[in-house]
Amino acid sequence: MNFKTIHHIAIIASDYQRSKDFYVNQLGFRILRENYRNDKNDYKLDLKLDNCEIELFGIPNSPKRPSYPEACGLRHIAFYVDCIEDAIKELNEKDIKTEPIRIDSYTNKKYTFFKDPDGLPLELHE
Repeated sequence: MNFKTIHHIAIIASDYQRSKDFYVNQLGFRILRENYRNDKNDYKLDLKLDNCEIELFGIPNSPKRPSYPEACGLRHIAFYVDCIEDAIKELNEKDIKTEPIRIDSYTNKKYTFFKDPDGLPLELHE
């Protein structure tokens, strides 16, 4: 197998408009495509930020996935930033709460977490 890179990450949102606003207007992703799928009664939104693509699905009445205690499956999505303090300041100015900065004991790099509207853990990593 000759994998090149990760193509996209798919996220299911409980409130499509709220999550669309969060990823587009708060985090700065741009919309590539937005489609309502009649056969599935849901929305599919393709988003892009630099080389990162997210498929955001708005699926009515989707069951919640446990985050805490940690469950098997996707743990979090991490975003690389040049300056974690600047990124935290920008998120906090948008009323997005962040956890305290931590230091990765293996790489000595700074990181922190925040959450999307459905509680999916998102990481900032320097």
